[in-house]
Amino acid sequence: MTSWAEATAIKALDSHTYSSIFPADWCIGKVPHGGFVTGCFLGVVSTHFNTTLSRQNQPHTITLHLEFLRRTQEGPAIFKVQDVKLGRQASVVHVSMSQDGREEVVGYITNSNFHTEEGVSFDTKYELHPPAPPVDFLKLKDNKDENWARQEKLPFPNFRKATQKVKWFFPRNGQAMKSLADEWLCFTNGEKFTNTSLGYVADMFPQIVENYKDEKAGPFWYPTLLLNLDIKKPLPEEGVEWLFARVRSKQIKNGRLDLEVIVLDEGGDIVALSHHVCLVLDAGRNLAARKNPSKGDGAKI
Repeated sequence: MTSWAEATAIKALDSHTYSSIFPADWCIGKVPHGGFVTGCFLGVVSTHFNTTLSRQNQPHTITLHLEFLRRTQEGPAIFKVQDVKLGRQASVVHVSMSQDGREEVVGYITNSNFHTEEGVSFDTKYELHPPAPPVDFLKLKDNKDENWARQEKLPFPNFRKATQKVKWFFPRNGQAMKSLADEWLCFTNGEKFTNTSLGYVADMFPQIVENYKDEKAGPFWYPTLLLNLDIKKPLPEEGVEWLFARVRSKQIKNGRLDLEVIVLDEGGDIVALSHHVCLVLDAGRNLAARKNPSKGDGAKI
């Protein structure tokens, strides 16, 4: 079983080309988890800004937009970076990811420097509504918190292998509503969440659709069409043990759903906001063979 650091390791091939290998244990079915892929994009951009673009002094990703064009697969992946706009306050790069000659995921990522940002700041008094239950982290670690309880496995864990990488803690009295899920997460192996794992956290939650469907129905696959990430603060270099996420869907219709995700740290500060557009498909679509991979004819979602 690979760790987050091992699974998202990035290798530079030249100044604007990078490679990675997607392992099977970070997949949903045969398709690498979308949040894991997002983490690899964040890793590529971090490497690029710390090497090729180090003179920019903009090590922190502040926004990310990814379009998932085709389903990905385990194995080697190539990332190509284009320097779109290099600025004093922020810079933008375009990153495309391909496998076996197929362009599968593309994105625009903006980097800046949280430590040198300047400008007005106002306290908006934002709070979660409805509020999440309070938590005691010393008790949570031993699954003794009075408001939060660990759920050992989510449905279909063998199909959703990537979900076993974290420990899940949900409200003991149940979620506030069917269309909403609150959770505290930590890595199962004791790793810490870092900036590159924010994409994974923003895409790791119990599936809202399954609150509505028949429990006996087979597994669905929820491929991501697009994922946006707005990072509000950097995590410490050493990482953090716990992150909170609230995910909510406003509409599930005609096999498509939206997801709004809010990620908070232990102190209740907003770390990141995310928005997803996903499809709801039969799991068989995930496992189906590609039509003609040798000619780059990758099966689209």
